[in-house]
Amino acid sequence: MLKKEFTSFDVAAAVQELESQILDSRVNNIYQPDSRTLLLKLHKTDRPALRLILEAGKRLHLTNYVLEKPSTPPAFCMALRKYLRNARITSIEQHEFERVILISFTSQMGKLQLVLELFGDGNIILINDKGNILQALLYKRMRDRNILREEPFKFAPSTGKNPFKINGKDFREGLKAYHNVEIVRAVTRVLSIGGVYAEEVLLRANIDKNKKVNTLHEHEIEAIFNSIQDLLTQVNSAILEPCVITDKSGSLVDVLPLRLKRYEIEGLKLQPYTSFNEALDEYYTRASTIEKSLSNIEVDKLTQEAERFKRIIADQEKVLAEAEVEAQQNKRIGDTIYAHASDLQVLIDKFLTRKRTGKEWKTIISETLTEKQAGLKSSSYFESFDPKNLCINIRADDSTFGLSLRKTVFEEAARFYEQGKRAKQKLDGAKTALLDSRTKLNEVEARMREAHALELEKPEAIMEELTKRKVKHKEWFEKFRWFVSSDGFMVIAGRDAVTNEVLIKKHTENNDTVFYADVLGAPFVVVKTEGRKPSEQCLREAAEFAAAFSRGWREGFASIDVYWVKPDQLSKGGSSGESVPHGAFIVRGERNWMRGVPLRTAIGITTNIEKGSPKIVGGPVDAVKAKSKSFVVVVPDDFSGKELFEHILKILAGKTAKEHRKEVSSLSSEEMREFIPYGKGAILQK
Repeated sequence: MLKKEFTSFDVAAAVQELESQILDSRVNNIYQPDSRTLLLKLHKTDRPALRLILEAGKRLHLTNYVLEKPSTPPAFCMALRKYLRNARITSIEQHEFERVILISFTSQMGKLQLVLELFGDGNIILINDKGNILQALLYKRMRDRNILREEPFKFAPSTGKNPFKINGKDFREGLKAYHNVEIVRAVTRVLSIGGVYAEEVLLRANIDKNKKVNTLHEHEIEAIFNSIQDLLTQVNSAILEPCVITDKSGSLVDVLPLRLKRYEIEGLKLQPYTSFNEALDEYYTRASTIEKSLSNIEVDKLTQEAERFKRIIADQEKVLAEAEVEAQQNKRIGDTIYAHASDLQVLIDKFLTRKRTGKEWKTIISETLTEKQAGLKSSSYFESFDPKNLCINIRADDSTFGLSLRKTVFEEAARFYEQGKRAKQKLDGAKTALLDSRTKLNEVEARMREAHALELEKPEAIMEELTKRKVKHKEWFEKFRWFVSSDGFMVIAGRDAVTNEVLIKKHTENNDTVFYADVLGAPFVVVKTEGRKPSEQCLREAAEFAAAFSRGWREGFASIDVYWVKPDQLSKGGSSGESVPHGAFIVRGERNWMRGVPLRTAIGITTNIEKGSPKIVGGPVDAVKAKSKSFVVVVPDDFSGKELFEHILKILAGKTAKEHRKEVSSLSSEEMREFIPYGKGAILQK
């Protein structure tokens, strides 16, 4: 069955990674792809845009996939844009090892905090620096708190103690309250770590998960505690082993920040990833695509039904555990009263007799304590006295209970037996209800397995859909025009005045070579040498690139002069009073001329080595010739647009090997626009 929500360990690991990636980034924009999901587009200087997904009740991670956005943003999305657009992220943290994440911002409206709740139905809540709710995805009134605008925000009650803040002694004491409960259930109730990791902890400690708490030895409890600490240390130290778990058929099972022994024992497949965010992205994107591909199956409805039964079962198990404790405790007290009936009755009679003689309760209590210290047996059971309710608090056989002065010892014993009997009846009813709920959950999960089995029918379509949606992060040079020379040098050109300025000022180093065509309105072209000396072949190709994308192409020139200089010959400081416009530079010193450079460019088809798929490439003729056997040369002319591009594609398809012709013909001819100056020209016929 597909994993649907984060665990506390998932939250800790995801937050650990995100902290180093999104801090100090700014919110460019916010989108709401569906009713429960937000997409924050984040910007950091000199880095590709980051896309952070927040899905209420489900997940948080960066994504490399494109999400469909509604044409009209929902009201919640618009409200968040008002508060958070251009805000800077200052921190991201997990609240008390719960499935709650806090993202803090500084904005024009002050300090703000976005709360993502990943438990139950989940929620996304924006609060101000005073802790009051500004906006929420879901507004609701609840028994323990309200999510309402302008009211103070309160965290949901804890599901257990924070494992980072509990010591061995507190852990042992916490377990004692569940003495007759299976250890796996007791661990999940004492600590907020969830069932999956409770089982893993016990597996690593070599303890049977079904063993009752009251049968554990001290060394076993210590082993469990140490196992928990080992897992926490691994997450806290960012020693992660991110992976996606699939079954033998390839169906998704889980996504994890750490490798778990339970899955290794079950023989499931493990796909490692370099980061947990990457694993989460691949898992949840694939999972959501699979869900959408399941036709005529109410997967969401089945999932909600299963989650409802899980919540019911959790409540019933809690009631069952409490009823077990209550039934046993009351019976034990009743037995204790009968075992010490004569001494306890003597103690009650003393209290009544002394009160009838006119003594104050304080005096009676003092006399009883004196007798207890003296070792008088009947008084040795005395702990304290409640004068308001006329109740003596007794300590006997490791049990503490109250006896009323208004009743006999045997009447009090009968009262405890009756309470135990009622608890036993409640226990029997709880067991029946629990069995019924578990049966219904098994039925729902069986239907869900049938639904998810359908994913195997469309694996190719699913993977094709994912590939289309994956965002290819652009390298810095992809903002410019560029090609790789036939002998391996990167050559980059500006697209306009702005990119000309950026290219020379930010990305050109002293040992690079700068080209410029001798005509107004030409781009700067930079050969990135990386300390090597560019070959004559590289210089000719760079000059051809500079000539082709100059204004000479638009004017229909056959050739043009091009020169090259070193970066330190360029300056923004002209002669006195001379204005140097944006994107232009003054050239000082000697220029290295390359005369009569022909205006031409080549378009070719190359095969991607990894995937075997054809791809359109373009650039100087010799550079394209080095990458492709199928190419055409284009020169300045007035044929333009779609007609020209489709004609070129048709010729290229005819030149391509038969096995790839169909694929080449299906390529988008519009991809050529990037490589043909001004989008016009003509094919050079040889």
